[in-house]
Amino acid sequence: MAAPQRDVPHILLVDDEHLLHTLFERLFTRHGLRLTSCYNALQAMEVLKKEADAFDLVITDFKMPDMDGLELLAYIRQEHPDLQVIMITAHANVQHAVRAMQNGAIDYIPKPFSTEELVERVQAALARRREQQEARAKQPARTSQRRARPTIEYVGEHPMIRRLKEMLPRVAANKAPVFIQGESGTGKEILARLIHQMSDRAEGPFVAINCANLPRELVESHLFGHRKGAFTGAIEDMTGAFERAEGGTLLLDEITEVDLAIQAKLLRVLQEQEIQKVGSTEPRKIDVRVIATSNRNLSEAIAKGEFREDLYHRLSVFPLSVPPLRERMSDVPLLVAHFIKKYCELYGLPPKKVSDALMERFMQYPWPGNVRQLENYVQRGVLLSAEREVIEVEDVFNDFFADAEPARQNASAEKEELLGRVQTIEDMEREMILRALKETNNNQQLAAQKLGISARTIRNKLKRYREQGLIS
Repeated sequence: MAAPQRDVPHILLVDDEHLLHTLFERLFTRHGLRLTSCYNALQAMEVLKKEADAFDLVITDFKMPDMDGLELLAYIRQEHPDLQVIMITAHANVQHAVRAMQNGAIDYIPKPFSTEELVERVQAALARRREQQEARAKQPARTSQRRARPTIEYVGEHPMIRRLKEMLPRVAANKAPVFIQGESGTGKEILARLIHQMSDRAEGPFVAINCANLPRELVESHLFGHRKGAFTGAIEDMTGAFERAEGGTLLLDEITEVDLAIQAKLLRVLQEQEIQKVGSTEPRKIDVRVIATSNRNLSEAIAKGEFREDLYHRLSVFPLSVPPLRERMSDVPLLVAHFIKKYCELYGLPPKKVSDALMERFMQYPWPGNVRQLENYVQRGVLLSAEREVIEVEDVFNDFFADAEPARQNASAEKEELLGRVQTIEDMEREMILRALKETNNNQQLAAQKLGISARTIRNKLKRYREQGLIS
């Protein structure tokens, strides 16, 4: 059978009813559409992480075990904002419809529905997507002399941040390498993305590689690519990060973690503007702007022989330094307001604000994990305050959490930062559910209404918590 063509619309179906998969497969194939099916939201997230660009539309059920359709919709809106979503459900009500549309769904179809109605609304959604793509394709020809306004914002009004932001347009106006130095969590990647969006490469790809997370033996392949058969396990050609970033920007995050041998090859790439795949004898010219970041002391790393000085000088045509949050505490209220707005919109919650007591606590906190840690804490507060309009101290600095009173624990800054990072959405979600059950005297139906989820979701999650030994 011939491989499917990319110009055939490709739909991702997410539903836990197996019979529906068969129905949709037959129905959409008959109408010239391609379908990929997933049985739950977690599986769909894994598929989207690998090939989100392959899909034109997502159709998701509302009620599913473990994670419902609204949660999947929130993930898609944040990670793949250009991907359209239609929600279907057997439990239609006005509240679900409003929340789905507020969270970014383009349509909402209650079960039972006719096949004709479904196909008609899917085709209408695909037609709107084609029109939007055609409009975007025409836009550069009309506006080639002016760059699109960046969609990313670096929040802050502290004098150091204002000077940094004033420098960005001049840094973005060329393709010279940029080196951004700053502590973990200060927003180095956001700055890199902002530089990309302000440049004439904004229409090109932005590829981010975390050098610290690359398998040591495969760093070269991930950066430059390899040919099939180049080494044991190379069963097919691999496209490297430099090739994927052609015509755009490549972010080498935490570049100081790369071995010296690879550093030497990176230096040659920057000098010659060409790469050579592992297993290939033919170099290839590239057009890529490189932005590198590090949270280490570069002078110390160079002195220890862990980072090449000539590579640093090649990368740092524009060396930028990002201050830690503790040195710009006047920006904390702005950042808090920004993150509250972000997560209220993401989770479909009404506008919120923090109490005076919590803001005072934020202003006194040392923020070892910088802006990333503040964002985590605000996200926690938004979730745990549920339907309340004011986020209180106990929603963030709760005794339930290991990082509630780091000062009393007499922990080091490194340990405090780790604790701030490991607090997960799953932990917050579990605390939210347990708190709602406590407030409703263990009435699962009332707790579900309070949280805006289904009683079945609560039952499934309680079962999983017991299996994991998290509750008795």
